[in-house]
Amino acid sequence: MELSQSKVNPKNTYLYLFIAGIVLVAFNLRPAITSLGPLVGMIQEDVGLAHWSAGLLMSLPLVVFAVMSPLVPKIATKLTNEMTLLLGLTSLFVGILIRSIPTATLLFTGTFLVGVGIAIGNVLLPAVVKDKFPQKFGLMTSVYSTSMGLIASLASGISVPLAVDLNLGWQGAQVVWAIPAVVAIILWIFLFKQNQKNRSVIKEVVPSSSTIWRSPLAWQIAIFMGFQSFLFYVTISWLPEILQSQGMSMETAGWMLSLTQLVGLPASFFIPMLAGRFQSQVWISFALSCFSVLGYTGLLLGTSYPILIVSIILIGLALGGSFPLALSYIGLRARNGRQAAELSGMAQSTGYLLAAVGPFFIGYLYDLTHLWTFPLTALIVVSMVVMVFGMLSGRNRYV
Repeated sequence: MELSQSKVNPKNTYLYLFIAGIVLVAFNLRPAITSLGPLVGMIQEDVGLAHWSAGLLMSLPLVVFAVMSPLVPKIATKLTNEMTLLLGLTSLFVGILIRSIPTATLLFTGTFLVGVGIAIGNVLLPAVVKDKFPQKFGLMTSVYSTSMGLIASLASGISVPLAVDLNLGWQGAQVVWAIPAVVAIILWIFLFKQNQKNRSVIKEVVPSSSTIWRSPLAWQIAIFMGFQSFLFYVTISWLPEILQSQGMSMETAGWMLSLTQLVGLPASFFIPMLAGRFQSQVWISFALSCFSVLGYTGLLLGTSYPILIVSIILIGLALGGSFPLALSYIGLRARNGRQAAELSGMAQSTGYLLAAVGPFFIGYLYDLTHLWTFPLTALIVVSMVVMVFGMLSGRNRYV
């Protein structure tokens, strides 16, 4: 990954195409995952997967994220950001096509390639934004994180209608998400060629990846990223079950999960811009974590619909703001694009390891007790851990 060397004119067409390219990459980072969940039953029936296999299929991308994330900066150092993003988008495209073939081997192989492609985009987007838009990092993070949230919600909602109402089947409903990947690939080929024309090498002294892994601040950011991911994936996995245990119907519980994600969209947009306006983000992390603690406490103690709905809104705000805040820390605590890539790889590797463990751990606690009291108590404790490490990460300093 080489640094961007020429500061482009704000009115240059290349700049606007680069912004479009960032948004298109963001569009591709969630649908291949969020579109799969609603179709798992159809896939199981068609391919003949056991429940544990279906669970492994859903967890496989998170494991790939954890393994790939530290490797991405090394690949980008050799190939440049643009070429590495192109490889990631191509892997995603090929993976979507392969896993649409109804055999178990190709289903898992394709999902693995999808995970590789998304991991590359996850790690490099904060680095690319830091590199190209150092003065507008907060705004650009808002744009692409909100884009991710919008398309993720859309993919979850239209998967079944695409498969059933339009008679595309689960295979066709998956292939649809190859279309934005193709569009992104075409644009990034152009951007790569343009960047090669304008590139003049500037050498900077930047920490190696080993230095990043020895930085206390980097570990604080990584732990914050990890445990906020833990909360997100646990909530996505188990919130409907928790609400049903308190008397909600399955349909209403599903809508409440949708509400959680929709409520988080404004936070996803405004939090990075707020973070970019201040040298310290300690108070932002404290406020979001308070929402999280209050929200999960409300689920634990709530006995009425109003309390549950308020709790869900608080959780949605906390989850919707914490992930883009973690992305903001990657840029704000790094001195340049290369350092941001190293920090992004480290933080996201840790994050997705914890994210992969979270749903299983909380499910195991429920299996032990057959009550949601201990799992919800654990989520309250994790929220406090997120608060501590979010505030430590929010101090005005560099890794």
